[in-house]
Amino acid sequence: MEKSTLSKASVTEAEKVHKRTRARKRFLSFLPLYLMMIPGLVYLIINNYLPMAGLVIAFKKIDYSLGIFKSPWVGLKNFSFLFSNQDAIKAMLNTVLYNLAWIVLGNVLAITVAIALDTVRSKYLKKVSQVIILIPYLLSTVIVSYIVYAFLNPTNGFMNNTLLPLFGITEKIKWYNEPKYWPAILTIVYLWMSFGYSSILYYSTVISIDKSLYEAAVMDGATTWQQILHVTLPGLKFTIITLVLLAVGRICFSDFGLFYQIPQHSGLLYKTTQTIDTFVYRALLELNDVGRSSAAGFLQSILGFIMVFTANQLVAKVDRESALF
Repeated sequence: MEKSTLSKASVTEAEKVHKRTRARKRFLSFLPLYLMMIPGLVYLIINNYLPMAGLVIAFKKIDYSLGIFKSPWVGLKNFSFLFSNQDAIKAMLNTVLYNLAWIVLGNVLAITVAIALDTVRSKYLKKVSQVIILIPYLLSTVIVSYIVYAFLNPTNGFMNNTLLPLFGITEKIKWYNEPKYWPAILTIVYLWMSFGYSSILYYSTVISIDKSLYEAAVMDGATTWQQILHVTLPGLKFTIITLVLLAVGRICFSDFGLFYQIPQHSGLLYKTTQTIDTFVYRALLELNDVGRSSAAGFLQSILGFIMVFTANQLVAKVDRESALF
């Protein structure tokens, strides 16, 4: 009995030693990868996690003589700034509505272009097309603002002097004084700048779809539209869901450069061009209140998380495999 107990103990100890040895060998085999991971982790901690201590600014009245952590607490007072007047509420509404429109129109346009690219047979023409549609995405917003101004200049712009007269409109429109035109203008500019990148992402998915599925569809007598509807779009489903969920996460944010630079920060256009980001920026310039600016960013992040989580749960109820988490 005693020998049996000693034998079991020695076997258990041997197993422990073997596991430790195997774990050590496994660690050493992956050591180069761990070392390569260190710079990325350091950057992630410094750039993404350490600044989170600054979230306390959203709940304080910053006194520069006292510093961040010794400044007095004001609770949720900074957040009430975003709901204090009609301009702030209008800015929030503009932000959400613009993003909703862009999510729908942007993805439809990008998918259409991706499918069109897949039909191009010439490799040279296909590469040239990809470069051309990607160029606007790489341009600075400042450069784009000058391009837009060249079109909309009230005196000698392309729209007033060339395009509108073709349709019999001779009266020159003061584009930078009329808010009603800017929802369409900003939407067109945004789609022009962003569709190239999104279409490349969709195109990379389209070319990975099994070509035998198209061949089978053709043999069954499917038209081009039916092939797109029953083969291409189902193949793009996961990519569409992923990009839409990511866009939903930023539904409370806006492209600051687009809404500030493109309209030439004209006060006459605030009704349709002011968003949360530009509203907070202008308020920060006027009031020099860092706490309110921080509260706006904090609220945007919280709302973005809630939107992504909610949208993902809805997707999971319909199709569990298509959800992100």
